Amino acid sequence: MQISEEKLIEDLGRGSHEAFDVIYKMYAKRLYAYCMQYVKTSEDAEDILQGVFCKLWVNRRQIKERQSLKSLLFTIAHHAVIDAYRRRLLSPTYEEYVAYKAAPETDGSERIEYEEFVDRLDTILESLPETQQNVIRRAKFQGMRNADIAAELQLSEQTVKNALSVGMKTLRGKLAARATLLLLALLLIINK
Repeated sequence: MQISEEKLIEDLGRGSHEAFDVIYKMYAKRLYAYCMQYVKTSEDAEDILQGVFCKLWVNRRQIKERQSLKSLLFTIAHHAVIDAYRRRLLSPTYEEYVAYKAAPETDGSERIEYEEFVDRLDTILESLPETQQNVIRRAKFQGMRNADIAAELQLSEQTVKNALSVGMKTLRGKLAARATLLLLALLLIINK
């Protein structure tokens, strides 16, 4: 027996786990394949897929019965792929960390340098005001969106944007200043 899409949406709106399972089975493989075209790693595609269905469940009461589930789910997935891509572009430290961990040829000195960098980053991050720390950790390390951070921390979205902007500017400035000092010290040692 095949259930109509309108009936599935209606049942989902009432909180039916069975309707959710049917929708998941109908679309999960296609959504996963769609995500894999853009993110290239199965972990990222699975994360996006999970996010798509979480969003579907959370917003189940707002879905109109005549709305196409396919277009709704693929639109959510499309936006999630774009968000994931933006996070990757805005978070090179995380990407460098992943590449570093995946590289088997990393020698001991590179590992020590990287660990020193991470320690410096943590120290500088901990010197920031608590709000900036919380916002940066959620935005850059957990990949959360500003709206989600604002809801979780009970702040306005503008406060989150400001804290992120000021905090990242401070981080970049302190990391650059530290790198400049290290470079000068290295040059002094080499020239002796």
